Amino acid sequence: MINERYKYSELTSKIIGCAIEVHKRLGNGFQEVIYQRALAIELQLAAIAFQKEFEMPIFYRDEHIGTRRVDFLVEGIISVELKAISKLEDVHFAQAINYLEAYNVEIGLLINFGENSLIFKRLTNKKFKPPPTNKP
Repeated sequence: MINERYKYSELTSKIIGCAIEVHKRLGNGFQEVIYQRALAIELQLAAIAFQKEFEMPIFYRDEHIGTRRVDFLVEGIISVELKAISKLEDVHFAQAINYLEAYNVEIGLLINFGENSLIFKRLTNKKFKPPPTNKP
């Protein structure tokens, strides 16, 4: 699963491996919160640093207009959005991309536990702006 041409490939592969383990053990059919709790356990077992339901600010034209909780913010650099639905649709991809852009996070994963096989998509924020460096 590791593909060096993708940024943070090793870390995203570890996250996906944790999600695969959850799906293997639980299957489909539970509510999203159950998968979220199980994935938190797997991430801990894999020694992956994360924040669950991390509240992220939303900006519009540089104005703070609200907040939204991301399911997981992994190592401060990867947004992970979970679903537990029968089929991912375009609106779910659009939502995940919108969150990446609103949070200014470069890489995200959209993971769906609701299908017979685990479905995951790696997303890239093409509008990502690296934070300014504080070099003297």
